[in-house]
Amino acid sequence: MYSFEVDKPGSVEAAVAALQIEEAMALGGGQTLIPTLKQRLASPSRLVSLAGIAEMKGVSAVDGVVTIGGGTPHATVAREAAGAYPALAALAGNIGDPAVRNRGTIGGSLANNDPAACYPSAALASGATIVTSSREIAADDYFQGMFTTALHEGEIVTAVRFPVPQAASYQKFEQPASRFALVGVFLARFAEGVRVAVTGASEDGVFRWSEAEEALNKEFRADALTGLAIAPENMIADLHGTKEYRAHLVSVMTKRAIRAVG
Repeated sequence: MYSFEVDKPGSVEAAVAALQIEEAMALGGGQTLIPTLKQRLASPSRLVSLAGIAEMKGVSAVDGVVTIGGGTPHATVAREAAGAYPALAALAGNIGDPAVRNRGTIGGSLANNDPAACYPSAALASGATIVTSSREIAADDYFQGMFTTALHEGEIVTAVRFPVPQAASYQKFEQPASRFALVGVFLARFAEGVRVAVTGASEDGVFRWSEAEEALNKEFRADALTGLAIAPENMIADLHGTKEYRAHLVSVMTKRAIRAVG
């Protein structure tokens, strides 16, 4: 790597101020940014560490909503959200390896919006609200494409609010080396209807499978998806799978999620 300055603010306000400096970048758990720096794909003059901001950490559950601080590590989510939102906790507990789960944060994952990350599917399927240093953004408006979000420059994800569904399941067909989702489907069933979000599959990033939602709202069983298929054109193709393979997996993993919910 190369030399850079490091700021360690103790509050969100101080972090936002530090990010106004030219070429400054926020550093959460560093699970994406540090490898990026090592490969010289980014060259900030200053890193603003969010690790010491206590107000951005923790998990709470009140009136059917689980709120998670943006600086909360995956391992903490897995442990502390288990009682209130088991599907979300199970997702967090299966991200990467122990080192990643203890360093990586939910805010960092959502801010990066990797097309194969797990949390975006949970946020989108749950109808979550992403709380930032300056506003609140509905998940349906937040995700805007591969590695692209509604965040403005210098804006920080401070918390995420997840409405807890009646039932939910996350089914991930993972790439065994990275444990990223080759295809992951998060299904959440609310009184108002079913939401199905897919990660790992599309060149456009996480998305809702609206046709599956419509079918399941009429009849909640795996057979309701008979005849439905995702078009392969916009799917990711790489050495791990073709566009057609990923499109097929979307249907397979959605049916597994339906059966897991029961």
